[in-house]
Amino acid sequence: MTAITKSAKPYVARLSTYQPGRPIEEVARELGFDPNEVIKLASNENALGPSPRALEAMRQSAPKMHLYPDGDTFYLRQALAKKNGVKEGQLFFGHGSNEIIALLGHVYLEKGTNVVASQTAFVVYKLVAALYEADCIEVPMRNFTHDLDTMREAITPQTRLVFIANPNNPTGTVVDNAALDRFIASLPPHVVCVLDEAYIELMPPEKRPDSIGYVRNGKPVYVLRTFSKAYGLAGLRIGYAIAAEDGVSLLHRVRQPFNVNAMAQAAALAALDDDAFVTKTRKMTLDGLAYLAGEFKKLGLPFVPSSANFVLVKTGKGREVCAALQRRKVIARPVDPYGLPEYIRVTVGTTAENAVFISALKKVLA
Repeated sequence: MTAITKSAKPYVARLSTYQPGRPIEEVARELGFDPNEVIKLASNENALGPSPRALEAMRQSAPKMHLYPDGDTFYLRQALAKKNGVKEGQLFFGHGSNEIIALLGHVYLEKGTNVVASQTAFVVYKLVAALYEADCIEVPMRNFTHDLDTMREAITPQTRLVFIANPNNPTGTVVDNAALDRFIASLPPHVVCVLDEAYIELMPPEKRPDSIGYVRNGKPVYVLRTFSKAYGLAGLRIGYAIAAEDGVSLLHRVRQPFNVNAMAQAAALAALDDDAFVTKTRKMTLDGLAYLAGEFKKLGLPFVPSSANFVLVKTGKGREVCAALQRRKVIARPVDPYGLPEYIRVTVGTTAENAVFISALKKVLA
């Protein structure tokens, strides 16, 4: 054991790491494929690519990349505050919403505290708790959906954060809006709720919860959103939180300078006005979900109806099925790390990509 390892905090070596969906290039190298022939449906990315307005903004900002970004995200903050009807001081930007989750751990968690999350929710919540030596109380889901009543019962005097992914990854389910209202109203004064809404723009507007209303009404809530999904900017890593101004101030105290790069700011600002692209993305998603649901029914495969841009489907031996799909140039996601070894998660792609996936899946299952 070298000094590098000996000098490290002992618990760090025991931490788990996040396993992302495999990149196209990696699978192509491994199996000897042309990368252009491989379809990736593993990471819930936007199959339409980036917003066209964002692409143009990136081109225009490229010659300025020798300059540091605006550390206060002034113009993006202004535009987003106006779009969401909140104060500029109620917005915090991060290197993806994942960074914000880690910063929330920095603010609220330490040894002896805990978080409450669903057992089949985004795995990063558990990883971040471990990063700060906090415990994670995992509550079983009911019908693949957050069981808010049981989560409320799981809260202890040591609980600091409760995470609710809505829609949830990897199940694609949403909680009942009235149940969420009751849950937020019932929180004890020492607990903060984190509503992770990475996929919220993909839902029909009339079905979305009024999560920002909780912030306006002074509830102890951080609402997390991202430009990765609906706007197609996953590669730029930019997300944001909406919260009370004192909560935003706490996050600023623990973030690093220039945590949101200049190109991401320019692209996000341009994408905000690209309502036509978001509408097109939503239609592609809803049409794709309907197509996949119909095909799964024909194949007799149980699946979880989804409100996001992916579907959880029971194929049996999920990791083996994903490996077999890769040999047919389709990358899907095994979800055994979530305790679902019989399932795979597949992202909604274009019409052509969805058809290729179904064709490959039929061959694998045959």
